[in-house]
Amino acid sequence: MPESALLPARAELPRQIGRYRILERLGEGATSEVFRARDEFRGRDVAVKRLRLESGAESIDAHHASRFFAAEAALVGRLEHPNVVQLLDANLEGPEPHLVMEHVPGETLKHFCRSDRMLSLEQIVEVGFKCASALGYCWRQGLIHRDIKPANVLCVMDESLTEVRDVKITDFGSVLNLASDRTQVLRVGSLSYIAPEQLEGIELDARADMYALAAVMYHLVAGRPPMEAPSQAALVQRIAAGEVPSLVGQREGVTPALDSFLRRALSRRREDRPATWEAFGAGLAALVRWHQVPRVTRQSVLDSERFSLLRALEFYADFDDVQLWEVARRARWQRYAQGEHIYRKGEVGSSFHIIAQGEVEVFREGRLVARMQAGTSVGEMSYLAPNPALRTHSADVVASQSATTVCFTPESLRQTTLGTRSRFDAAFIKVLVRRLHAAQESLAQVHGSVRTPAAHRAARSFADSRFG
Repeated sequence: MPESALLPARAELPRQIGRYRILERLGEGATSEVFRARDEFRGRDVAVKRLRLESGAESIDAHHASRFFAAEAALVGRLEHPNVVQLLDANLEGPEPHLVMEHVPGETLKHFCRSDRMLSLEQIVEVGFKCASALGYCWRQGLIHRDIKPANVLCVMDESLTEVRDVKITDFGSVLNLASDRTQVLRVGSLSYIAPEQLEGIELDARADMYALAAVMYHLVAGRPPMEAPSQAALVQRIAAGEVPSLVGQREGVTPALDSFLRRALSRRREDRPATWEAFGAGLAALVRWHQVPRVTRQSVLDSERFSLLRALEFYADFDDVQLWEVARRARWQRYAQGEHIYRKGEVGSSFHIIAQGEVEVFREGRLVARMQAGTSVGEMSYLAPNPALRTHSADVVASQSATTVCFTPESLRQTTLGTRSRFDAAFIKVLVRRLHAAQESLAQVHGSVRTPAAHRAARSFADSRFG
């Protein structure tokens, strides 16, 4: 029987649901339908999911649908992550129970599961990294999604509509809330992506969602899910046996490292999967860093690289994942070849750079006065100067080897949230205090030992170089 035969006849488009004016129908299932609607109060489009049950329905399906709906409604306003769809409002009373969420125009990952619409391997790893970040965030909130599948990952497309610029996980109806004292439905999920332990009904942890995400990534790579069988019973047996075919040879560009990572995450024994979401994300980032995934363009700095580079820097040690993602996306990321200038003496500017990779050298009057490595910053005085006259660079700053920098301006920082700016300011003050202390120590050594004018000039040059 075709799936459409299981769905109720499509009703006429409602004009209003709650306080939201309905614009179009986005999708529908057996127990719910989703609309694009207008929130006139906030002046934005939203997605409204309406529970579609007959009045007084007492079936098991109706009962479960209501439970799933209530579980998702309980998360309204609770989840704030750039790769999680925001749940904005809920109304479970009255004739039209509904949820209101962020509207994300575009496709779901299901669109890219066909062999004629495949994403590049580079994009697939980026998608996996962002989903891992989002699911790790959910896990820290005490949540296990339990229904990660291509249809539950929304895609934000680029202007050409050919590349996935970002992703957002949606549909938390099957979520397992570890902090809830309510009885929750067991054995939920989509069979092609479900972890063996979910089928067994045993206690779950984050590794159940890891399995599902790896299964989604496998599908995106191969054009088919990791487990296939002619019947549901046979598919359950294959999942229980843990038989995952190798991806090597199935698609050009698949390396043994990529295949090994995904098959490990799809292990029958959850003890063999990555131990944490941090380890899962780090494994994906390593595939990019060690060139185990074909790069479409080597000049661009991928989001997984940005996040991993920032997380490794002491400057960002106190930033949480959400704040770090914001910095990664607001900053201007630049690559410099060996010998390329970051600043030239006499130039005027208000930006400063944090060195994420590589090394730069500072020259004053043609003489090397400082060598700066990853984690340090240059150009602070240009950024902090109260007037343009003080924003003229007094030294040449040159990449002594290939370098990647994170560049900020006052304007880009003003676009971040208050919490991120506060973290940033606190970290920035620590850097300046350390630099000032180093300069003072250098001057003290000169005063305590050599008192020649040349030595004084050298020490002051060192102090100046630390602030660009």
